[in-house]
Amino acid sequence: MAEGEGPETTTEHERILQEIESTDAACVGPTLRSVYDDQPNAHKRFMEKLEARIRNHDREIEKMCNFHHQGFVDAITELLKVRSDAGKLKVQVTDTNRRLQDAGKDVINQSEEVIRCRVHQRNIAITVEKLQLCLPVLEMYSKVREQMKSKRYYSALKTMELLENTYLPQVYQYRFCQIMTENIPRLREEIKEISMSDLKDFLESIRKHSDKIGEMAMKQSQQQRIFNRVVKKQTHNGNEKLYAASGAFLGHFDTATPEQLQDDEEEYEEEVLTAQDLVDFSPVYRCLHIYTILGDRETFENYYRRQRRKQAGLVLQPQSNMNETVEGYRKYFNQIVGFFVVEDHILHATQGLVTRAFTDELWNMALSKIIAVLRTHSSYCTDPDLVLELKNVIVVYADTLQGYGFSVSRLFDLLLEIRDQYNETLLKKWAVVFRAIFESDNYSPIPAANEEEYRMIISRFPFHDTELEKQPFPKRFPVSMSVPEIYKEFKEFIYASLKFSESLHRSSTEIDDMLRKSTNLLLTRTLSGCLQNLIKKQHIGLTELVQIIINTTHLEQACKYLEDFITNITNVSPETVHTTRLYGLSTFKDARHAAEGEIYTKLNHKIDEFIQLADYEWTMTEPNGRASGYLMDLINFLRSTFQVFTHLPNNVSHHAAMSGKVAQTACMSACKHLSTSMMQMLLDTDVKQISMGAIQQFNLDVIQCELFASSEPVPGFQGDTLQLAFIDLRQLLDLFMVWDWSTYLADYGQATSKYLRVNPSTALILLEKIYKRMKDTNKKNIIFSQFRKNDRDKQKLIETVVKQLRSLVNGMSQHT
Repeated sequence: MAEGEGPETTTEHERILQEIESTDAACVGPTLRSVYDDQPNAHKRFMEKLEARIRNHDREIEKMCNFHHQGFVDAITELLKVRSDAGKLKVQVTDTNRRLQDAGKDVINQSEEVIRCRVHQRNIAITVEKLQLCLPVLEMYSKVREQMKSKRYYSALKTMELLENTYLPQVYQYRFCQIMTENIPRLREEIKEISMSDLKDFLESIRKHSDKIGEMAMKQSQQQRIFNRVVKKQTHNGNEKLYAASGAFLGHFDTATPEQLQDDEEEYEEEVLTAQDLVDFSPVYRCLHIYTILGDRETFENYYRRQRRKQAGLVLQPQSNMNETVEGYRKYFNQIVGFFVVEDHILHATQGLVTRAFTDELWNMALSKIIAVLRTHSSYCTDPDLVLELKNVIVVYADTLQGYGFSVSRLFDLLLEIRDQYNETLLKKWAVVFRAIFESDNYSPIPAANEEEYRMIISRFPFHDTELEKQPFPKRFPVSMSVPEIYKEFKEFIYASLKFSESLHRSSTEIDDMLRKSTNLLLTRTLSGCLQNLIKKQHIGLTELVQIIINTTHLEQACKYLEDFITNITNVSPETVHTTRLYGLSTFKDARHAAEGEIYTKLNHKIDEFIQLADYEWTMTEPNGRASGYLMDLINFLRSTFQVFTHLPNNVSHHAAMSGKVAQTACMSACKHLSTSMMQMLLDTDVKQISMGAIQQFNLDVIQCELFASSEPVPGFQGDTLQLAFIDLRQLLDLFMVWDWSTYLADYGQATSKYLRVNPSTALILLEKIYKRMKDTNKKNIIFSQFRKNDRDKQKLIETVVKQLRSLVNGMSQHT
C-alpha cells in the first residue's frame, strides 16, 4: 500500500473495484467519475490498486487452467480412437445396403405394377360413381333449357331451384357445375326480363283496352239503372214479372214484345263481355309468381304500382277540346272506368299485388283530378243540353265505380255544383227566349174572336175572370200575348231544371227545393232583368208601359199556379216547413215600380220637349189675349195620355199598385213638373228683363194649366188637390198682377198670409227683372218723363220693395 494512503481511501477503492466487477459496462461511467472527484492523486492510487487486482485475477486463471489440462488431453485421445472404428462400421453398412438393394429390385417392380392396377380400378369406380351423380344434374339442366325454350318459366324456376339446392351441391367440385352455378342467376335474370317484357306488353294492352273495358262496364251499369227503373215502375203499377237466366238477371215483362226480347238477348250477349274477355291477365299472374319465387316480389309490386300510377296520370289527362261534345267526356270517363275495373280485378285475383289502400289512394288522386278537370271544362259549356248530357254521363260513371266499391260522394257533390252551372246556362237561354218574346209582343190586349180562341188562351195561361166570360165575342183579354208565352216558358224551364235533378239520389223534398230555387232565380234575375231592360228601351212608349204593368200584375197572380205545378211534379206538400216560396211578389212589384217610374220620367221628358218649344216675348207691352200654342198642345197631349190609364186593372190584390194610384201619381207628377218648368222660365238667368205684358201673357198660360187641373183629367183627386201643383205660380203671378206688395210684406211669415207660397228670393229676382225693364223703357221716353208721374212713383215703390225683399232674403240666409 502506498504511503500516505489512509484506511478510508483503501476502503473506497475496494468498493469501487467491486462495483466495476459486478455492474454492467454501461453503468461503469458514474463509478469511474467518482474516482476523479476524490482527493488529489486519487486517480494514481486507484490505478495502482486496479493493476494489483488484475494481477491477482491472472494468477487465479492460470491456476484453474493448470488444474483441467490433463482431462482435456485424455478426451482428445479417446476421440481419435473412435474415429477409426466409425470408418470401419461405415464400410460394413454400405456393403450390406448394396446387397439388400440388389435382392429387392424385382419385388419393387412387381409391387409398383400392382399399385398401378389398383389405382386404375379405383379411378374407374370413382369415375362411374361421379358420373352417376352428374347425369341427373345434366338432365335437370337440359330440362331447364327445354322449359325456357317452351316458355314454361315458372316450371323452369322450380327445376332450377331443385337443381341448385339438391343436385349441384353433390358435384359442386366440378368445373361444369361451377359453370352451371354461374349460369343459373343469369337464367333467372333472363326469366325476369322475359316476364317483365310480357308485363310491359300487358300494361300496354290494358292501356289500349281501357276505353273498351270502361265502355262495357258503363253500359252494364246503365242497363242496370234502366232495369231497376223499369222494375220500380212495373212494381208500382202492379205488373212486375221477373225471371233469372244463366246466373244473370234480365227483366222481362208481360208487355214485352218479341222484338224487345230479342234486343234484350243481344244486350245480354254484350253484358257477358268483361275485363277478362277483353284482356289476357296471365302475364301479370305469371310475372307475379316468378318474382315471388325469386324472392323479389316487393320489387315487382313496386314496379307494377309505379307503372299504374303513371298510366293513371296519362288516363286522367283530358283532351283540349273535350268540352265541345259529350262524346269527349264519355271517352274520358270510359278510360278511367276501364283503368279502375282492371285494378279491381287485379285486387281480387291476386294476393297483395295491389291493396285496397293502394286502389283507394289512386282513386282519391284520380277523383281530385277528375273534379278539377270537370270544373274547368264544364265551365266552358254554354249549351244546357250539353251540360245535361254531361250530367247523365257523370251519373252513369259514378254508379259504375260505386258498384266496384269506390266512394263517389264527391262526384255527386260536384254534380250539385254543375247543377248551379246548368241553371246558369238555362237562365241565359231563357233570357234570350224572354227577350225574343218581348220583342215580338205588340203590347196590345189579346183578342178572342170565338170560343175556340178563348179556350186556347185559357189552356195556356191560368186566367179566370167571370165578367170577361159573360161578355159576348169578340172578347179582349187584359194581358198581351207575352203573358201566356212567358208562363209557358216558365213551365218549360221547370221541366228542364227537373231533368238535371233526376238520378242524383236526392229526396223529393230536395228536388222540390232545387226547382223552387232555380225558378226563383228565373224570376228575380232573368225575367226581372229582361223586364228592367225592356222598360228602359227608348221605343217603349207610355201605352206599352201601361200594358207592361197589366202584364206583370197577372204574372204575379199566376205564381201560385206555378207553385202548384211544382208541387204536382215533386209530390211535396206546400205546407212542408222548409218549402221555398216563389218570389213573384217582389219581382213583379219591382218591375211595376220601374214601369211607373219610367212613365213619370217619359211624361216629364215629353213635357220638357213641349217647354223647349216655348217662345215668350218677354218685353211685350200687351198680352196676345190667348194662351200660348205650345201650352195648348201640351195640355192636349196630357189629356190623351191620361186616357190610357183607364185600361189599368182595378181588381188586383191589395199588394199590387192600383190603377187610380198610378194615374193620379203620374198626373200629379206631370203637373208639378210643368209648374216647376214654368217657374224656371221666369227665373231663368238668360232672361234679363220681363215686362208686365209678358207677365200677363204668362198668367194666361197658367190659367190654362189650372183649368186643366180642375177638369179632373184623372179621376180620384179630392177637391182642388191637383190645382195645388200650380199654387206657387198662382200666388207669385197674383202678387205682381195686383201689385199687392204692402199685403205681402205685412203678412210675410204668417200662416194666414195670402201669398204664403211666394219666396222672397223668387219675388226679388222677378221684381228686379221687371224693374230693369221699366228703367230701360223710361230711358227711351226721357223726353216725356214730366208727363209720366205715375211711372216715377211706381219706380220709387219698386226700389223700396226691392230693399225690403233683400233684407228679408238676408235675414233668411242669416237664420239658416
